[in-house]
Amino acid sequence: MGRGDLTNEEWAARLKPHLPKTGQRGGRWASHRRIINGVLYRNRTGVPWRDLPARFGKWKTVYERHRRWSADGTWDKIYAAVLADADAQGRIDWSMVSVDSTTCRTHQHAAGARKKPPRVPGKRRTPRQHRPDEGLGCSRGGLTCKIHLAGEGGRRPLALLITPGQWGDARQLILVMERIRVGRLSGGRPRTRPDHLGGDKAYSSRRNRRYLRRRQIKHTIPEPKNQRANRQRRGNKGGRPTGFDKTIYKRRNEVERTINALKNFRAVATRFDKRVYVFQGTVTVAAIRLWLRG
Repeated sequence: MGRGDLTNEEWAARLKPHLPKTGQRGGRWASHRRIINGVLYRNRTGVPWRDLPARFGKWKTVYERHRRWSADGTWDKIYAAVLADADAQGRIDWSMVSVDSTTCRTHQHAAGARKKPPRVPGKRRTPRQHRPDEGLGCSRGGLTCKIHLAGEGGRRPLALLITPGQWGDARQLILVMERIRVGRLSGGRPRTRPDHLGGDKAYSSRRNRRYLRRRQIKHTIPEPKNQRANRQRRGNKGGRPTGFDKTIYKRRNEVERTINALKNFRAVATRFDKRVYVFQGTVTVAAIRLWLRG
């Protein structure tokens, strides 16, 4: 077993039960464990696919498995199953969930994707995570993309969203919150609401606060000075002051540490994938790895 590979416990108890069965595509698939270890190695080191060590088999096999599972939603299903297992074991800290984003510099190899929409292998539809803009945006430093996420108290991600790098954070809060959906092994509706939500002042808007109140989610989001001054200027029409608890807000560092853990994967910190759905799969694999370690 190489450095960073799945341990026997992680493979047998937490991951293997959720993988697709082998031998369903006209021939026997190469070992799932070896292929996933190859994907994890590439995630951790950021090497080109062609430079994968020979112990993982043919690089093309590893890449195609990753691309196929990113396109047809297999990685998303595995991620959802791992979250459900973690929730059943009481490993998800719902007491405080925080939202934040991080910008990822885009390597020159990630630019120049074909304009023609991609297709799910063997299907006549586009990947679920596909975006016409490929999640690339022009910033001062060049091409960038942004990862928006919700992190739980144990410093692991619950939901992920990829957008172009110049997009603001406030408009993405609702989209990220709608992606929190943790199934229950005992049956019933998935859990979608944390006990408390934290965010920095970039997420402060009347639209976001109205959404959180409608869903009855307690939240701690500081109000920027300009919004506070505008509310006070309007008098009674400006509404009541927003509540803010400094003690609770201190826990927002947990999502910063979650981002730190994600960006320890070099293929996440710097985007090399041309297609946004493949990069979404890369970030999802990194999130799965963090949950398997816990």
